[in-house]
Amino acid sequence: MIPLSLLELGRVREGFDRRAALDDARTLARHAEAAGYRRIWVAEHHNMPTVTTAATSLVVAHIAAGTRTIRVGAGGIMLPNHAPYIIAEQFGTLETLFPGRIDLGLGRAPGTDPLTLRALRRERNAADTFAQDVLELQAFLGPVRPGQRIEAVPGSDTNVPLWILGSSLYGAQLAAELGLPYAFAAHFAPQALDAALALYRERFKPSAQLAQPHALVCANVIAAPTDDEARFLATSQQLSFIDHVRQTRRLTQPPVANIAHYGSPEEMALAAQMLACSVVGGPDAVRAGVGALVARTGADELMVVSDVYDTALRIRSVELIAEALG
Repeated sequence: MIPLSLLELGRVREGFDRRAALDDARTLARHAEAAGYRRIWVAEHHNMPTVTTAATSLVVAHIAAGTRTIRVGAGGIMLPNHAPYIIAEQFGTLETLFPGRIDLGLGRAPGTDPLTLRALRRERNAADTFAQDVLELQAFLGPVRPGQRIEAVPGSDTNVPLWILGSSLYGAQLAAELGLPYAFAAHFAPQALDAALALYRERFKPSAQLAQPHALVCANVIAAPTDDEARFLATSQQLSFIDHVRQTRRLTQPPVANIAHYGSPEEMALAAQMLACSVVGGPDAVRAGVGALVARTGADELMVVSDVYDTALRIRSVELIAEALG
Protein backbone atom coordinates (compact mmCIF):
# COMPACT_ATOMS: atom_id res chain seq x y z
CA MET A 1 0.00 0.00 0.00
CA ILE A 2 1.25 3.48 -0.81
CA PRO A 3 1.88 5.42 2.42
CA LEU A 4 -1.15 7.54 3.27
CA SER A 5 -1.19 10.93 4.94
CA LEU A 6 -3.83 13.55 5.67
CA LEU A 7 -4.13 17.32 5.14
CA GLU A 8 -6.24 19.20 7.69
CA LEU A 9 -7.51 22.78 7.43
CA GLY A 10 -9.61 22.89 10.58
CA ARG A 11 -12.64 23.93 8.58
CA VAL A 12 -15.47 25.63 10.46
CA ARG A 13 -18.81 24.08 9.60
CA GLU A 14 -22.12 25.87 9.34
CA GLY A 15 -23.81 25.51 12.73
CA PHE A 16 -20.56 24.92 14.65
CA ASP A 17 -17.87 27.14 16.15
CA ARG A 18 -14.11 27.45 15.74
CA ARG A 19 -13.29 25.45 18.87
CA ALA A 20 -15.27 22.55 17.44
CA ALA A 21 -13.20 22.74 14.24
CA LEU A 22 -9.93 22.50 16.16
CA ASP A 23 -11.18 19.66 18.34
CA ASP A 24 -12.53 17.84 15.28
CA ALA A 25 -9.05 18.08 13.75
CA ARG A 26 -7.52 16.35 16.75
CA THR A 27 -10.25 13.68 16.81
CA LEU A 28 -9.71 13.02 13.12
CA ALA A 29 -5.95 12.70 13.73
CA ARG A 30 -6.56 10.03 16.37
CA HIS A 31 -8.64 7.98 13.95
CA ALA A 32 -6.13 8.48 11.15
CA GLU A 33 -3.38 7.29 13.49
CA ALA A 34 -5.35 4.15 14.32
CA ALA A 35 -6.02 3.55 10.62
CA GLY A 36 -2.30 3.62 9.81
CA TYR A 37 -1.85 7.06 8.26
CA ARG A 38 1.78 8.18 8.30
CA ARG A 39 1.34 11.90 8.95
CA ILE A 40 -1.20 14.68 9.29
CA TRP A 41 -0.35 18.23 8.21
CA VAL A 42 -2.09 21.54 8.76
CA ALA A 43 -1.87 24.50 6.39
CA GLU A 44 -1.30 28.18 7.14
CA HIS A 45 -4.05 30.44 5.82
CA HIS A 46 -5.02 33.88 7.09
CA ASN A 47 -8.20 35.97 7.08
CA MET A 48 -10.38 33.02 6.05
CA PRO A 49 -13.41 32.60 8.34
CA THR A 50 -13.77 28.91 7.50
CA VAL A 51 -10.13 27.93 8.25
CA THR A 52 -8.73 27.76 11.80
CA THR A 53 -5.09 26.80 11.15
CA ALA A 54 -3.58 30.30 10.84
CA ALA A 55 -1.47 29.85 14.00
CA THR A 56 -0.06 26.71 12.44
CA SER A 57 2.51 25.74 15.07
CA LEU A 58 -0.14 25.96 17.80
CA VAL A 59 -2.50 23.69 15.88
CA VAL A 60 0.36 21.24 15.28
CA ALA A 61 0.93 21.17 19.07
CA HIS A 62 -2.80 20.68 19.71
CA ILE A 63 -2.94 17.66 17.40
CA ALA A 64 0.39 16.18 18.49
CA ALA A 65 -0.65 16.37 22.15
CA GLY A 66 -3.77 14.35 21.37
CA THR A 67 -2.00 11.60 19.42
CA ARG A 68 0.89 9.22 20.09
CA THR A 69 2.66 8.03 16.95
CA ILE A 70 1.44 9.81 13.81
CA ARG A 71 3.78 12.46 12.43
CA VAL A 72 2.32 15.97 12.68
CA GLY A 73 3.48 18.96 10.73
CA ALA A 74 2.91 22.03 8.64
CA GLY A 75 1.75 21.64 5.11
CA GLY A 76 2.78 24.28 5.20
CA ILE A 77 4.28 27.28 6.83
CA MET A 78 4.20 30.15 4.34
CA LEU A 79 7.77 31.23 4.95
CA PRO A 80 7.53 34.72 3.40
CA ASN A 81 5.20 35.61 6.30
CA HIS A 82 7.83 34.84 8.95
CA ALA A 83 11.42 35.33 9.99
CA PRO A 84 13.18 31.96 9.57
CA TYR A 85 14.61 32.31 13.08
CA ILE A 86 11.12 32.42 14.63
CA ILE A 87 10.02 29.31 12.70
CA ALA A 88 13.19 27.52 13.84
CA GLU A 89 12.32 28.32 17.46
CA GLN A 90 8.69 27.24 17.04
CA PHE A 91 9.34 23.95 15.26
CA GLY A 92 12.43 23.25 17.33
CA THR A 93 10.17 23.53 20.37
CA LEU A 94 7.64 21.17 18.78
CA GLU A 95 10.38 18.64 17.98
CA THR A 96 11.64 18.90 21.55
CA LEU A 97 8.14 18.23 22.92
CA PHE A 98 7.24 15.52 20.38
CA PRO A 99 10.57 14.02 19.27
CA GLY A 100 10.67 12.24 15.95
CA ARG A 101 7.13 13.25 15.03
CA ILE A 102 7.37 16.76 13.53
CA ASP A 103 7.51 17.74 9.84
CA LEU A 104 8.01 21.24 8.44
CA GLY A 105 6.63 21.86 4.97
CA LEU A 106 7.44 25.27 3.49
CA GLY A 107 5.48 27.27 0.95
CA ARG A 108 6.35 30.42 -0.98
CA ALA A 109 2.85 31.86 -1.37
CA PRO A 110 1.53 34.22 1.34
CA GLY A 111 -1.59 32.15 1.99
CA THR A 112 -3.71 35.27 2.09
CA ASP A 113 -4.69 38.49 0.33
CA PRO A 114 -2.50 41.62 -0.10
CA LEU A 115 -4.33 43.59 2.63
CA THR A 116 -3.80 40.82 5.18
CA LEU A 117 -0.19 40.56 4.09
CA ARG A 118 0.24 44.15 5.27
CA ALA A 119 -1.35 43.23 8.60
CA LEU A 120 1.28 40.48 8.91
CA ARG A 121 3.93 43.24 8.62
CA ARG A 122 5.66 41.49 5.73
CA GLU A 123 6.93 43.09 2.55
CA ARG A 124 5.25 42.37 -0.76
CA ASN A 125 8.54 41.08 -2.17
CA ALA A 126 9.30 38.79 0.79
CA ALA A 127 8.80 35.75 -1.45
CA ASP A 128 11.77 36.82 -3.57
CA THR A 129 14.18 35.53 -0.90
CA PHE A 130 12.37 32.23 -0.33
CA ALA A 131 15.31 30.03 -1.32
CA GLN A 132 17.72 31.91 0.95
CA ASP A 133 15.18 31.82 3.78
CA VAL A 134 14.86 28.04 3.47
CA LEU A 135 18.63 27.67 3.78
CA GLU A 136 18.71 30.04 6.76
CA LEU A 137 15.97 28.09 8.50
CA GLN A 138 17.73 24.81 7.77
CA ALA A 139 20.93 26.17 9.31
CA PHE A 140 19.14 27.30 12.48
CA LEU A 141 17.67 23.79 12.86
CA GLY A 142 21.06 22.15 12.33
CA PRO A 143 24.13 21.88 14.58
CA VAL A 144 25.61 25.04 16.06
CA ARG A 145 28.67 26.03 14.07
CA PRO A 146 31.92 27.41 15.48
CA GLY A 147 31.59 31.14 16.02
CA GLN A 148 27.81 31.13 15.57
CA ARG A 149 26.41 33.96 17.70
CA ILE A 150 22.66 33.45 17.18
CA GLU A 151 21.18 30.09 18.16
CA ALA A 152 17.56 28.92 17.98
CA VAL A 153 16.70 27.57 21.43
CA PRO A 154 15.04 25.09 21.23
CA GLY A 155 15.74 24.47 17.58
CA SER A 156 19.44 23.98 17.05
CA ASP A 157 20.41 20.42 16.18
CA THR A 158 16.79 19.23 16.13
CA ASN A 159 17.14 18.75 12.36
CA VAL A 160 13.40 18.91 11.80
CA PRO A 161 12.87 17.46 8.29
CA LEU A 162 12.01 20.14 5.74
CA TRP A 163 9.72 19.72 2.75
CA ILE A 164 9.15 22.09 -0.15
CA LEU A 165 5.51 22.55 -1.11
CA GLY A 166 4.24 23.84 -4.40
CA SER A 167 1.74 23.87 -7.22
CA SER A 168 4.11 25.12 -9.93
CA LEU A 169 7.52 24.36 -11.40
CA TYR A 170 9.32 26.75 -9.04
CA GLY A 171 8.88 24.60 -5.93
CA ALA A 172 9.83 21.46 -7.84
CA GLN A 173 13.05 23.05 -9.05
CA LEU A 174 13.98 24.34 -5.59
CA ALA A 175 13.24 21.03 -3.87
CA ALA A 176 15.41 19.27 -6.43
CA GLU A 177 18.28 21.74 -6.05
CA LEU A 178 18.26 21.50 -2.24
CA GLY A 179 17.71 17.75 -2.14
CA LEU A 180 14.47 17.97 -0.17
CA PRO A 181 11.21 16.02 -0.39
CA TYR A 182 8.56 17.69 -2.51
CA ALA A 183 4.79 17.87 -1.95
CA PHE A 184 2.52 18.96 -4.80
CA ALA A 185 -0.83 20.60 -4.02
CA ALA A 186 -2.96 18.83 -6.62
CA HIS A 187 -6.01 19.11 -4.35
CA PHE A 188 -6.65 22.66 -5.57
CA ALA A 189 -4.14 23.38 -8.38
CA PRO A 190 -3.51 20.19 -10.36
CA GLN A 191 -2.61 21.68 -13.74
CA ALA A 192 1.21 21.46 -13.40
CA LEU A 193 1.29 18.16 -11.50
CA ASP A 194 2.95 15.95 -14.10
CA ALA A 195 5.44 18.56 -15.31
CA ALA A 196 6.46 19.49 -11.76
CA LEU A 197 7.08 15.89 -10.70
CA ALA A 198 9.10 15.19 -13.86
CA LEU A 199 11.24 18.28 -13.28
CA TYR A 200 11.78 17.41 -9.62
CA ARG A 201 12.98 13.90 -10.39
CA GLU A 202 15.11 14.96 -13.34
CA ARG A 203 17.03 17.65 -11.44
CA PHE A 204 17.18 16.13 -7.96
CA LYS A 205 20.51 16.42 -6.15
CA PRO A 206 21.09 14.16 -3.10
CA SER A 207 21.52 15.93 0.23
CA ALA A 208 22.25 15.12 3.86
CA GLN A 209 18.50 14.84 4.44
CA LEU A 210 17.51 12.84 1.36
CA ALA A 211 19.45 10.46 -0.90
CA GLN A 212 16.82 10.15 -3.63
CA PRO A 213 13.70 12.08 -4.65
CA HIS A 214 10.56 11.63 -2.59
CA ALA A 215 7.36 13.03 -4.09
CA LEU A 216 4.11 13.41 -2.19
CA VAL A 217 0.91 14.15 -4.10
CA CYS A 218 -1.98 15.80 -2.25
CA ALA A 219 -5.37 14.90 -3.75
CA ASN A 220 -9.04 15.01 -2.84
CA VAL A 221 -10.39 11.60 -1.86
CA ILE A 222 -13.87 11.12 -0.45
CA ALA A 223 -15.15 7.63 0.33
CA ALA A 224 -18.48 6.20 1.42
CA PRO A 225 -20.05 2.73 1.28
CA THR A 226 -21.59 3.56 -2.13
CA ASP A 227 -20.62 5.76 -5.07
CA ASP A 228 -23.87 7.71 -4.83
CA GLU A 229 -23.39 8.58 -1.18
CA ALA A 230 -19.78 9.64 -1.76
CA ARG A 231 -20.82 11.94 -4.60
CA PHE A 232 -23.49 13.45 -2.35
CA LEU A 233 -21.04 14.06 0.48
CA ALA A 234 -18.54 15.62 -1.96
CA THR A 235 -20.97 18.43 -2.77
CA SER A 236 -19.89 20.24 0.42
CA GLN A 237 -16.40 20.57 -1.02
CA GLN A 238 -17.78 21.59 -4.41
CA LEU A 239 -19.81 24.33 -2.73
CA SER A 240 -16.64 25.62 -1.04
CA PHE A 241 -14.85 25.84 -4.37
CA ILE A 242 -17.81 27.58 -6.03
CA ASP A 243 -17.72 30.08 -3.17
CA HIS A 244 -14.01 30.55 -3.82
CA VAL A 245 -14.70 31.29 -7.49
CA ARG A 246 -17.33 33.82 -6.42
CA GLN A 247 -15.01 35.29 -3.75
CA THR A 248 -17.79 34.57 -1.26
CA ARG A 249 -17.02 33.71 2.37
CA ARG A 250 -19.25 31.08 3.91
CA LEU A 251 -18.64 28.36 6.44
CA THR A 252 -18.49 24.78 5.19
CA GLN A 253 -21.99 23.86 4.09
CA PRO A 254 -23.96 20.60 4.42
CA PRO A 255 -24.16 18.52 1.22
CA VAL A 256 -26.90 19.24 -1.30
CA ALA A 257 -28.97 16.98 -3.51
CA ASN A 258 -28.24 18.74 -6.82
CA ILE A 259 -25.01 20.71 -7.00
CA ALA A 260 -25.83 21.92 -10.52
CA HIS A 261 -28.45 24.28 -9.02
CA TYR A 262 -25.79 26.16 -7.04
CA GLY A 263 -23.48 27.47 -9.73
CA SER A 264 -23.48 28.88 -13.22
CA PRO A 265 -21.86 26.77 -15.95
CA GLU A 266 -18.79 29.03 -15.80
CA GLU A 267 -18.50 28.73 -12.01
CA MET A 268 -18.95 24.99 -12.15
CA ALA A 269 -16.28 24.69 -14.83
CA LEU A 270 -13.75 26.72 -12.83
CA ALA A 271 -14.46 24.74 -9.67
CA ALA A 272 -14.13 21.50 -11.62
CA GLN A 273 -10.70 22.57 -12.90
CA MET A 274 -9.46 23.09 -9.34
CA LEU A 275 -10.99 19.77 -8.23
CA ALA A 276 -9.76 17.79 -11.22
CA CYS A 277 -7.46 15.68 -9.04
CA SER A 278 -10.26 14.03 -7.05
CA VAL A 279 -11.35 10.48 -6.36
CA VAL A 280 -14.91 10.14 -5.08
CA GLY A 281 -16.80 6.90 -4.58
CA GLY A 282 -17.18 3.61 -2.80
CA PRO A 283 -14.25 1.37 -1.88
CA ASP A 284 -13.85 -0.09 -5.38
CA ALA A 285 -13.93 3.34 -7.04
CA VAL A 286 -11.43 4.70 -4.51
CA ARG A 287 -9.11 1.76 -5.07
CA ALA A 288 -9.24 2.17 -8.83
CA GLY A 289 -9.01 5.95 -8.83
CA VAL A 290 -6.10 6.16 -6.42
CA GLY A 291 -4.36 3.33 -8.24
CA ALA A 292 -4.62 5.24 -11.51
CA LEU A 293 -3.30 8.43 -9.89
CA VAL A 294 -0.32 6.65 -8.36
CA ALA A 295 0.44 4.84 -11.63
CA ARG A 296 0.31 8.14 -13.49
CA THR A 297 2.46 10.14 -11.09
CA GLY A 298 4.71 7.53 -9.51
CA ALA A 299 3.96 9.21 -6.17
CA ASP A 300 5.92 7.93 -3.20
CA GLU A 301 3.18 9.03 -0.82
CA LEU A 302 -0.43 10.18 -1.08
CA MET A 303 -1.82 12.95 1.11
CA VAL A 304 -5.59 12.95 1.30
CA VAL A 305 -7.98 15.87 1.60
CA SER A 306 -11.32 14.36 2.62
CA ASP A 307 -13.61 17.33 3.17
CA VAL A 308 -16.91 15.95 4.39
CA TYR A 309 -19.35 18.12 6.39
CA ASP A 310 -20.36 15.62 9.06
CA THR A 311 -17.43 14.76 11.35
CA ALA A 312 -18.49 11.14 11.87
CA LEU A 313 -18.87 10.62 8.13
CA ARG A 314 -15.52 12.32 7.52
CA ILE A 315 -13.86 9.92 9.94
CA ARG A 316 -15.63 7.07 8.14
CA SER A 317 -14.29 8.38 4.81
CA VAL A 318 -10.71 8.46 6.12
CA GLU A 319 -11.05 4.93 7.49
CA LEU A 320 -12.65 3.59 4.32
CA ILE A 321 -9.83 5.04 2.23
CA ALA A 322 -7.25 3.24 4.34
CA GLU A 323 -9.24 -0.01 4.14
CA ALA A 324 -9.72 0.26 0.40
CA LEU A 325 -6.03 0.81 -0.22
CA GLY A 326 -4.84 -1.68 2.38
